[in-house]
Amino acid sequence: MITLEGIVLKERSVGEQDKFIDILTKENGVLEISVKGAKRINGKSGSSTQLFAYSRFCIQQRRNSFILNSAEPIHIFYGLRSSLTGLSLASYFADVLRFCCTEEYSGNGDVMRLFLNTLHYLENKLRSESQLKSIFELRLLSEIGYMPDIVACRKCGSYEPEELFFSVSDGGYYCSDCFPHDNEGEGSSDYFKIRRPVLNAIRHIVLADFDRLFNFRLSDSAQTELSAVSEAYLTVRLERSFSTLDFYKSLR
Repeated sequence: MITLEGIVLKERSVGEQDKFIDILTKENGVLEISVKGAKRINGKSGSSTQLFAYSRFCIQQRRNSFILNSAEPIHIFYGLRSSLTGLSLASYFADVLRFCCTEEYSGNGDVMRLFLNTLHYLENKLRSESQLKSIFELRLLSEIGYMPDIVACRKCGSYEPEELFFSVSDGGYYCSDCFPHDNEGEGSSDYFKIRRPVLNAIRHIVLADFDRLFNFRLSDSAQTELSAVSEAYLTVRLERSFSTLDFYKSLR
């Protein structure tokens, strides 16, 4: 018997009474667990196995499969259901995690901490959805090995240019003086022109301790720039798009 903590990322019905759930765990990435009798009104799993439930799971391993024995809720994130956009954004986060954090992923718990903290801020509306989306995208990529190179201009080493061009394909930036401006046309899908406050926000997101991660503010225009960069960077690095993101954007 194995006991571990995890948060439910997806539910899939099987037959009339059973279902599979995908849960994100600290040490083992995403695991698929079979939940027997999940649809019975008095089923033992109850709310502990519903979407976005953070629970303590007791499971049995049989060869390459896992079967739920019991579950105890820690936090259910009921508040997410009060907002369709908030719920759809959380679903996008869950899809990204299911893609990135397979059973082969060996994490240190920071990815799950990032997800739980982001859901807390989203549930309680403590930050804008746009800001939380950018934080999640950039910090997750940093945690799984795709941290952008935000130290200095790739060519001259300028640390704080007023204006710069960020490349989503290589994760680096060039100051306005060093950037080959003939790339602004045909290659513009790779380069994003951003200002210094956005660069400082990216640096904060990828480098700050978790206790300070959500403690920054941006103007609406700067947040718009940051959102475009973080979304494009994730799409390019993971080499795929997500239907849940398309749905979230359609609601906006």
